[in-house]
Amino acid sequence: MMSAQTKTAEPTIVNGINVDELFALIDDVKREPAKGKTNWHVTTTWQGQARSRAEIESYGIGGQNVIRRFAFDIDEPCELGGSNRFANPQDHLIAALNACMTVGYVAQCAVRGIALESLAIETHGEIDLRGFLGIDPAVPQGYESLNFTVRIKGNGTNEQFAEVHKAVMATSPNFFNLSQPVVLNPVLVIE
Repeated sequence: MMSAQTKTAEPTIVNGINVDELFALIDDVKREPAKGKTNWHVTTTWQGQARSRAEIESYGIGGQNVIRRFAFDIDEPCELGGSNRFANPQDHLIAALNACMTVGYVAQCAVRGIALESLAIETHGEIDLRGFLGIDPAVPQGYESLNFTVRIKGNGTNEQFAEVHKAVMATSPNFFNLSQPVVLNPVLVIE
């Protein structure tokens, strides 16, 4: 005898990603592009010396405001005027690039049914302080290049992982943000 309760299907989870929800989001954004619009906002305040605190209150997706409260502190190494209590802006910038690409690799593998065993991204770059310190205007203030190595292991073939890698390079927001010019619109308010 059948129960009156309807049995619901278990979600498809690959690499910790609910693939059913991911495909539903993709379908929603295909049908209604406005649902794919996101808005990000961070307020950073000086905390003394070279320290600052970044605070996140919410973000917007598809016209909806989603509350999500986070805060993290940022500092500089002692050699650059800080107290070395927290990671510095360059650490956060590179970590944000790596984290964004990590999500891309995990999701791209998940939608292809590739189970990952491990994934690590190691990124490095050089900044010549002569530019940052204003010593030589011909020297760039930041990175001229960033080099990263992706180490990935799972049940995919070499060809599948190459396809995933290509897809991540084509879709990662922070890969785009650091590899393409982004218009910055500064406003100074003196109080």
